[in-house]
Amino acid sequence: MLITLDFETYFDSKMSLTKMTTMDYVRHEQFKVWGVGIKIDHDATEWFGEDEAQAAINDIDWSDATVVCHNTPFDGYILTRHYGVIPKYYVDTASMSRALAPGQSARLKDCAIRHFPDDESMRKGDELIDAKGMYDLDPDTEQALAGYCIQDVDLTYALYRKMINEMPLSELDLIDMTCRMFCEPKLIVDREALVTFRDDTIAASEAAILAGGVDRKVLSSNQQFAVYINETLKIIPPTKVSPTTGENIPALGKNDKAFTQMQAMYPEHKLIWDARKAVKSRINETRAQRFIDATHDDGTISVPLRYYAAHTGRFGGTEKINMQNMPRKSPLRLALQSPPGKLVFVADLSNIEARMLAWLADEQDLLAQFREGDDIYSNLATIIYGRPIDKVKDPTERFVGKTAVLGLGYGMGAPKFQATLEAGAMGPPMKFSTNEAYDVVNTYRSTYSGVPSLWKKLETKLASTINQNYYEQWRCLTFEKGKIHLPNGLALHYNDLRFQDNKLTYESRTTESTWGGRITENVVQALSRLIVTDAMLRIQADKDLDADVVLTVHDEIVLISAAINPDATMEKLIRHMCTPPSWAPDIPLDAEGGYDTRYSK
Repeated sequence: MLITLDFETYFDSKMSLTKMTTMDYVRHEQFKVWGVGIKIDHDATEWFGEDEAQAAINDIDWSDATVVCHNTPFDGYILTRHYGVIPKYYVDTASMSRALAPGQSARLKDCAIRHFPDDESMRKGDELIDAKGMYDLDPDTEQALAGYCIQDVDLTYALYRKMINEMPLSELDLIDMTCRMFCEPKLIVDREALVTFRDDTIAASEAAILAGGVDRKVLSSNQQFAVYINETLKIIPPTKVSPTTGENIPALGKNDKAFTQMQAMYPEHKLIWDARKAVKSRINETRAQRFIDATHDDGTISVPLRYYAAHTGRFGGTEKINMQNMPRKSPLRLALQSPPGKLVFVADLSNIEARMLAWLADEQDLLAQFREGDDIYSNLATIIYGRPIDKVKDPTERFVGKTAVLGLGYGMGAPKFQATLEAGAMGPPMKFSTNEAYDVVNTYRSTYSGVPSLWKKLETKLASTINQNYYEQWRCLTFEKGKIHLPNGLALHYNDLRFQDNKLTYESRTTESTWGGRITENVVQALSRLIVTDAMLRIQADKDLDADVVLTVHDEIVLISAAINPDATMEKLIRHMCTPPSWAPDIPLDAEGGYDTRYSK
């Protein structure tokens, strides 16, 4: 049974989804369902007002229902958390749109225009604004709102019918899984640990500010702090050109290289520099509070992942809680726990992008190193330095090899490679001369010559699709009309692909330029994502595991399963992750992981 629905809920200038998370909004004491529009299968959509909504929902057998909404995490969250019902399957037309038209707006209004450009009857109304701030609807307003809601449900259903045959079943299953992570949470929060972390962070920040001996207002203002540095410390503060005004402004941000250099030059003022950081950076305090606020009364926390956040298909963070960015061993990770009698299992694919790049570039020697379990970072460093590099004895040299393997595969040049090492983007900051950087880049490209050949090959093939009649299948990819079709049926989109000022450009939300290295990065990330998501689906479907996939972070999968015989569970998990796809049966995969009562890996 297909249930297409849309809830209309009270909102005002302060209580709205533009200012609140879904969790805060639905759990707010003023939250109220004005009504719901429901379409059962192909029947006409009906409106059920405030007094009828509960009965209408109770009349549906949700155990056999596929629910379809536009932004299902919101409507599904109301179903599960407010009404206590759980559908058999979740479908989200906004998610479908992001997958089928990446880079384009997935708002219902824009989707309707894009899919029904010549049908003016298929347009989203604007009556909702008339109900803003009206807690109890009068009959006329409710009638207008009912028409607005019915139109939204009908548009959602029409979009579903339009897109369903284009969506791979595996991707629909991922949408269902993503919605379930949010609407039916399984992870438990150690609230006490988060409160302690928040309070300790606040205390440490206050102590740093006090030790600095500078007024908080001065520390928090770029202009006032620059004056303080100049007049009190007798140091000329660094400046940079404002990208908006074109004028010189203080360069005192944590990512401003000149500010970092100044701090290193004047270590005697370290307490002041630390006080400045304490005032400007409250991210740990803020994130801890958001996790606390998002915790439900039953101790669970919804996992908000944005399906197809990037045009390569990668997930993103949303709802102001970016679970894609929690450092290993951080208090935020450690505060996420399994329910009693279960464990949190974590596994991630090792060097998946480097492996995928080697496979696509047909770098057989590098693939052999992966199969043998070699330390590829040390191997490349050995070539760079002309002597054997050992992981334990030569950590600095090995780190250069690691940065080269992870950073140079997509066309990074010597200046950026040098800056990457100096900035410590992948590890400890390292000084590298320009000549040394060029030598490493040239060594990488000559050692793995198939990689730069791949850049050129993919750029040429994509550029050829400017010719509307061009069509070519190569390896697991198909090139056609500004698209690179992936083996799962979706595609990388390069809309309005053309040459502009001798650059290959395309339209996303803005005009973008691209080239061989960037195209290679897109393809490798998209294919690597398929390896991860296929493993997620296999794990979820494995009845012997009896597991719930509760989170994915880049190349990592997090699941909850019974604490009985955890080593066997871990072994099955690794086996699923190392299963190569049919379109790349010879790619060497490897994974590692562990288990605990907490998300500790």
